[in-house]
Amino acid sequence: MKPACRKTNAKRMMKLEIQKPWRTPPIRHWTLGFLSSSAIRHALFGAALAAASLLLGCRGERGKSAAEPNLPAAAVRAQTVEAKKHVVTEETVGTVRAKLQARLEAKVPGRIQEMRAVPGQLVKAGELLVRLDAQEIHAKLDQALAVRQQAESDLKRFTALLDRAAATQAEFDAVQARARVAEAAVREAQTMVSNAEIMAPFAGVVTRKLADVGDLAVPGKPLLDLEDPAHLRLETDISEAIIGAVKLGATMPVGVSGGAGELQGAVSEIAPSADPNSRTFRVKLDLPSAQGLRAGQFGRVAVPVAETTALRVPASALVQRGQLHLVFVVSDKRAVMRLVKPGKRIGEEVEIASGLSPGENVVIENAASLLDGQPVETK
Repeated sequence: MKPACRKTNAKRMMKLEIQKPWRTPPIRHWTLGFLSSSAIRHALFGAALAAASLLLGCRGERGKSAAEPNLPAAAVRAQTVEAKKHVVTEETVGTVRAKLQARLEAKVPGRIQEMRAVPGQLVKAGELLVRLDAQEIHAKLDQALAVRQQAESDLKRFTALLDRAAATQAEFDAVQARARVAEAAVREAQTMVSNAEIMAPFAGVVTRKLADVGDLAVPGKPLLDLEDPAHLRLETDISEAIIGAVKLGATMPVGVSGGAGELQGAVSEIAPSADPNSRTFRVKLDLPSAQGLRAGQFGRVAVPVAETTALRVPASALVQRGQLHLVFVVSDKRAVMRLVKPGKRIGEEVEIASGLSPGENVVIENAASLLDGQPVETK
């Protein structure tokens, strides 16, 4: 090969070696030269985990101090939760009615001449309520009186004739019979006249007025409704499934709307047969006198059917916040909030279906003002 060609080829080879980067030796850091790549990754992961734990720990301490400030101790009253026996009842609805009530009608026909009663009026027994126009009845009375007077005169005359034997015994008996008939006709006419005046059969209150002055009163047409408000009872229909638990003379709690509150009703009547349509028995309970109790009010009867045991707490211990019900349990001299599921209210206590255990102490006073974890001092 010629020297010029060799020189040219040498230059080309030098240029190619310069353009090959893989021939450049790798650069290594002297500080990590003694560690492998896996060891480096483990070291970096451990450092990151330690930093995250430290950060979360600091945040948790700040959140705890903000959530649990130094609250003052509250003076409260506590009561131990106990399981108490309770009679399971089934409610039936009914209506308060007067034991004594009457619908007044006229016994004789006639136009109403005077109406003295108005709804809500208190009346006494025997008080005049309605007077009818009884001119025809008075005319019949006058006629009967005249016939009686004539019969009495004939009787006196035939008595004298019979004593002188101027009349037979048969004639005297006929005259005497006519006198008796005339006397009966007078009594009948007087009764009809008295029936033209309608009196109150008992002391009570007028509840309805169904006619007024000028209306024609005839037998069978109601004029007034009267009832005694002093003696009331509740009438209810009880299912055949629980009628066996109802006994004559038994007392049952009765709740009446309108401010009368809860009363104790005594069973006074039980229908001997059921209604074939509803399969229920009509039961009547006598009610005691109470303020605000009136006929026509809606009532509920609690019929006892069984006996169970349930946890109960005073109603003052239950706190409602939104849709949640809760109580505060005293534990380690602190008020611990506990969510509960309340049941029925029995007097001044409320059944607790879940959330409490027997023997725990619950706050029964000032519970609504407490916070979870607040120190407490029991009285």
